[in-house]
Amino acid sequence: MIMKKNIGSALALYPTPVVVVGAMTGDKPTWTLVAHVGIIGHDRILVSLASAHYINQFIKKNNKLTVNLVNEDMLPEADYTGSVSGEKTDKSQIFEYEMGESGAPVINKAPLTMECSVADVYNTEGFESFICTIDHTYVEEEHLNEDNKINYQTLKPVLFEFPTYEYLKTGEVIGKCLSFKNDLQK
Repeated sequence: MIMKKNIGSALALYPTPVVVVGAMTGDKPTWTLVAHVGIIGHDRILVSLASAHYINQFIKKNNKLTVNLVNEDMLPEADYTGSVSGEKTDKSQIFEYEMGESGAPVINKAPLTMECSVADVYNTEGFESFICTIDHTYVEEEHLNEDNKINYQTLKPVLFEFPTYEYLKTGEVIGKCLSFKNDLQK
């Protein structure tokens, strides 16, 4: 007999990183807060948005978007992008940005940005999930280690927890991956 309580079909893979997705609406960008992002293998990411989001039409039109990782410094602006609709509010001035090499808007304040091309769209009830290849990854040099790898201890991405709708700080390192086998072999 299972000793845990069955709470039904609950999406329980939280917390997840908080990102701001950017896309061009013609000559200006629009932004939206997203916490439904994931990894599909080593060459694809997934960005899942409610079908009603204003930004979706521009992502599909251009097949380009940016995924801007949110840290605590940019959280107020990032949170705002998720609280108003781009259809009713011009969000183009919320962040200073530059155009990435593939033609998508890169937030200057974001410590890390992945500029992506849409490879496929997977539709489920009420959601469009954009399966993307990563064209370019831009990261502030202060968040790179001596091997030019991203240092998440300095970058400190904000996490989102559902169903409480709370933002969390990232924690400290508790060990290296695949290093605990010696502890279990004792």
